[in-house]
Amino acid sequence: MRMRELESKTGVGRETIRFYIREGLLPEPDRVSRNSAFYSDDHVTRVRAIKRLQEERFLPLGVIKTLLDAEDGDRWLHAGAFPEIDSLLRLRLDGTAPRLSRDEVIAQTGCQPDQFDEAVALGTVTVDASGCMSQRDAAILSCHARLDKVGFTRERGFAGENMTFFAELIDWLVSQELRLFFDNTAGEIDELQALDMAESGISAINDMLGHLHTREILRRLEARRRIANDNQ
Repeated sequence: MRMRELESKTGVGRETIRFYIREGLLPEPDRVSRNSAFYSDDHVTRVRAIKRLQEERFLPLGVIKTLLDAEDGDRWLHAGAFPEIDSLLRLRLDGTAPRLSRDEVIAQTGCQPDQFDEAVALGTVTVDASGCMSQRDAAILSCHARLDKVGFTRERGFAGENMTFFAELIDWLVSQELRLFFDNTAGEIDELQALDMAESGISAINDMLGHLHTREILRRLEARRRIANDNQ
């Protein structure tokens, strides 16, 4: 198919498609001449997958590329791979908790208005079209406010882009978790089993990550002290 048909089937413009090709998110088309290229159904599938991951799961392009580049990395995007697990899991984990306005978040979490605005601008938290956010995003801002209160302040460099590595780390971690989960469960268990497994797994992995994090901090501080003592 020609570019015009690919645009029509995906709803994505040609400049964006060309950008995806340059960034390695899409394979090069078959070219019969410098100005003539043909695209396959694989291009349609991948463009739709990229669009869905951006719009529905808010994943950055770097993470999307990791998922698509992995061996059989788009298996979890297929319609038959637990199509309702996202909405069912969100309902289990977040229930029907109401979304909060900017003023409600600030009052509830103790974060400052500039902290709220900066976190939204950096993508640490997200708001919908009405400016409201989920209870979970509000809890993330509450953690920011707690850090600020105990001394992790802007003046000491603990704010803004200096703290975005946490979100970048989670982007990478979750991309690996999802690939591993779907590669080893899709087609092997039913959606209810996958839902139970994901719900329990998130809780266990969150606990494990907390212990791993604390253990590594203590280990590195101990190593630092030993090196300092050896150098005296």
